Amino acid sequence: MRGIFQSCGQNCVGIERVVATPKAYPQLVSILESRIAKLRLGSILDDGTSVDCGAVISDAHFSRLEELVADAVKQGARCLIGGRRHIHPNYPKGHYFEPTLIVDVTPSMAIAQNEVFGPIGLLIPATSVSDAISIANSTEYALGGSVFGWNKKDLDRVTREMRCGMVSVNDFAVYYLNQSLPFGGVKGSGYGRFAGEEGLRSVCNLKAVAVDRFPRIASTAIPAVVDYPLKDGERGWRFTKGLIELGYGETMVRKLGGIAKLIGF
Repeated sequence: MRGIFQSCGQNCVGIERVVATPKAYPQLVSILESRIAKLRLGSILDDGTSVDCGAVISDAHFSRLEELVADAVKQGARCLIGGRRHIHPNYPKGHYFEPTLIVDVTPSMAIAQNEVFGPIGLLIPATSVSDAISIANSTEYALGGSVFGWNKKDLDRVTREMRCGMVSVNDFAVYYLNQSLPFGGVKGSGYGRFAGEEGLRSVCNLKAVAVDRFPRIASTAIPAVVDYPLKDGERGWRFTKGLIELGYGETMVRKLGGIAKLIGF
């Protein structure tokens, strides 16, 4: 509930999709339907009123959210709660969207392939742990994820095989609280990290220095055959080709061929 509805879903590491295996799936549908139905929209400015979800920053993407929900329902998903914008009686100009629960979603649906960034709980059934991993990896977005369960072997497998920048085990986004860990994503969720040792490196300017370790035995000085001005272009080309094959040849045969070309120089 926290991962989905914190800040009305306006959270970069928010839970966009919940993928559940057969035993857990119907239980989650029942639990979430009951809880989401009780969420209260409003403003903390109302004296004596407790609210769970406030207004979002803008209504610019409300039409998109409604279209994603409608498209999923058209393809067989069930919208159990919400699914549309809300006109608050006390704040008619506020940007409110109903806390939503949509179930029986399939990975190919647009709502499962796009970042919702709103108060929408999305449940996708999986046939097995392997299927759940495949579904989790089926989008271009890959910032953070969570895995819940009690089977350590399955937990270890999911954390290892889920392609994303961060994973919390039996928790939500706890990696964000630990600033000694690097924060960032992969695939369409970007590259680079902040926080942790890796984050410190990203704000540093590094300097590369190359020094011959054994200058009397082996030196990186430019060989005479390829020094400018070239005395013999054909010999220079053979030397360069041999050097490249030695350094970057994909097979030992290519590397030995490179050595053969260098013999005599």
